[in-house]
Amino acid sequence: MTRRGGRVTGIDPTPNQLASAKAFSAEHGLDIRWVQGFGENLPFPDASFDFAISEYGAALWADPERWVPEAARILRPGGQLVFYTNAAFSTTCLADGEDAKLETQLKRPYFDLYAVDWGVKDGPVEFHIPHGRWIEILTGAGFAIERLVEIQAPDNAESPFDWADPDWASRWPMEEAWVVRRSS
Repeated sequence: MTRRGGRVTGIDPTPNQLASAKAFSAEHGLDIRWVQGFGENLPFPDASFDFAISEYGAALWADPERWVPEAARILRPGGQLVFYTNAAFSTTCLADGEDAKLETQLKRPYFDLYAVDWGVKDGPVEFHIPHGRWIEILTGAGFAIERLVEIQAPDNAESPFDWADPDWASRWPMEEAWVVRRSS
């Protein structure tokens, strides 16, 4: 976005991630403003941005009932939000525990999804919710849904993650991308 002429602001709650991001942007000569903060309480004025994106950031780690309205607040009317996260369906096929792998049997109820604790000692809570609930939260915050892309792994895909089976992901959605726009 910076190379295309956009003014880019990045946000993360953790100092280590911000330090890495600053180093990478400096290494590549990118003029990016970095801010420490949380998706549930964004430190920006209303209607500050035309576009926002979350790739496994707030979309996974922040409560959607809090971060989605915040995203709507900071976007100008007509502004676009894109977020990328695990598919709710894949979450139902993944058991608890550190060694869990995607399976072809359901391991948890779809309608019980929201704040998922994987049963790992000191592990984080992740937010995975059914599509109907996403639609309620997004439209309730003033977004019009433009597109939902359920990602299908291509032939010969590989994964660096033990739990993520490319063969499984070629048959069922493991990840998804939502594209929404703030209503005027």
